[in-house]
Amino acid sequence: MRAFVEKTGIPSAATLLGTGSLSEDHPCYVGKLGMHGNYAPNLLTNKCDVLIAVGMRFDDRVTGDLKRYARQAKVIHLELDPAEIDKNVKTTVAIQGDCKLSLAALTEAVKPNAHPEWLAEFRALEAQEYEQVVCGDLKPCKPGLTMGEVMHHINAFKTDDAVLVTDVGQHQMIAWRYFKFQQGRTNITSGGLGTMGFGLPAALGAQLHDYKRQVICVMGDGGIQMTIQELGTIMQTKAPVKMVLLNNNYLGMVRQWQQLFFDKRYSFTELENPDFIKIVEAYNIKARKVTTREGLREAVAEMLFEEGPSFLEVVVEKEDNVFPMIATGCAVDEVRLA
Repeated sequence: MRAFVEKTGIPSAATLLGTGSLSEDHPCYVGKLGMHGNYAPNLLTNKCDVLIAVGMRFDDRVTGDLKRYARQAKVIHLELDPAEIDKNVKTTVAIQGDCKLSLAALTEAVKPNAHPEWLAEFRALEAQEYEQVVCGDLKPCKPGLTMGEVMHHINAFKTDDAVLVTDVGQHQMIAWRYFKFQQGRTNITSGGLGTMGFGLPAALGAQLHDYKRQVICVMGDGGIQMTIQELGTIMQTKAPVKMVLLNNNYLGMVRQWQQLFFDKRYSFTELENPDFIKIVEAYNIKARKVTTREGLREAVAEMLFEEGPSFLEVVVEKEDNVFPMIATGCAVDEVRLA
């Protein structure tokens, strides 16, 4: 049996916001941008005086309404692809080239500085997000299970070099927010492409690359059914992929939009799902289903301790939403916490 050490203690607010040990080692790190990114960096993007973008294409999932995106800022864009420069956001200074070289050169040219008051604004907003969103996600008081608390337990038992692979949907955003990344090159996702079905084959590929590495695949009940046949390849190769199905019996991301912006006029988002455990067990993969909080922590540990491939289905609340959130057509500083 592979040995895993449970990490104890109460993590910091920054850790719970998904920044992991990175924020502890780099106190100027303030979180993630984008539609479901952190509250402070989204809100304060429209207040910064200089915006340095490294290898960033300024897509709509990050910028929101372009007409109201960082209009006050001088934009320095470091980018390899000339087609991305000035495509969406007009730059003040464009530096085309390999960012490994250009960023190093830029770093050498600037003088060190500290902005304690500016960073204090981020920390205050971070505390607000922690109180209004994070606590309810990771340590809920309501009866139903949340995706966030599943990730919280995964963090307690995973290895430091574990690779997170996600499919597409609400679980993708929650995993991205709360997985405690402790090393680089440990996040595999389709990003803004939104490729449902990506998770399982991508996790298999990562595991085949290194059988000794812990690969954790987090999926939704919609995405898994698009490439579920890869269970056959996992059975044949005995690749020890750890599979976590967060099942809300919905196409959750679309359902969230239908709830918030279309008065719950749900259209083709509620799923009548098969018995996933029977399917997985038919492929000779150890499987377990959890529906209550009492058995969750033990089930997560058991899934990660398993020598070979293992599968855990967690039935979570059907109508839980992912926040913070920037709605289509809104500016980044119109990010909402509920």
